[in-house]
Amino acid sequence: MGLRGLLRDWRSKRFGTWNLDDPRPIAAGAPYTFYLPSEDMVRAIAAGDMVKAIFRPDPPDRKFGAERMWVEVDSVDGDDFVGRLVNTPTDIPQLPIYTSVRVPRSHVIDIEFAEGRLRPEEPTKRWYWERCLVDACVLDGRSNVDYLYREDDDLGQPDDKYPDSGWRIRGTDEGIAEDERLEKAPQYVAIGPVLNQDDRWLRLIDEPVGSRFIWSGPDRAFITAGDE
Repeated sequence: MGLRGLLRDWRSKRFGTWNLDDPRPIAAGAPYTFYLPSEDMVRAIAAGDMVKAIFRPDPPDRKFGAERMWVEVDSVDGDDFVGRLVNTPTDIPQLPIYTSVRVPRSHVIDIEFAEGRLRPEEPTKRWYWERCLVDACVLDGRSNVDYLYREDDDLGQPDDKYPDSGWRIRGTDEGIAEDERLEKAPQYVAIGPVLNQDDRWLRLIDEPVGSRFIWSGPDRAFITAGDE
């Protein structure tokens, strides 16, 4: 670390502060990739459990906008969990490990219950990490999904953690033309970020290989391609 970095750390430790991010706007904006614990799960948190929250330093750190870290709960005080930070921040010098922290119930993004503790059953969540090929204009939010089809997995590799779903997702003609002007190629990504941008096709996600759909018809809905 150079002199400038040392000076920045000194200033952060002496004058810097930190805050907790409210995760609810994040979850609302990314409902298929960012899930919050259920109200029943949060209500069950007690001393000895661990809660995760999003810590954001001020001034901003050099590498991360924020860090997700665990707090061991010592007590419950109304709508707050009071405990000690058990992670060492990567770049928040004003927040050392074991700092006393208050985490509002609304700011909990994950929970680890103490071993042996009874806890409510978490509702089943479906994650959408399987991969697809999608036009950049859809992924960027510049275009809705206009046409999609499912083919055999031909992009995945045997050791991939998340397989290729076979879905190929196209934007509107205008969006595709803009991609060409901007030299933006289709992206091989998880389905979840695509659904965050346009989930009108969610009901089709388990349709078999060979399926093809287009946004069209008098009711402006996805119909089987060729049946317009």
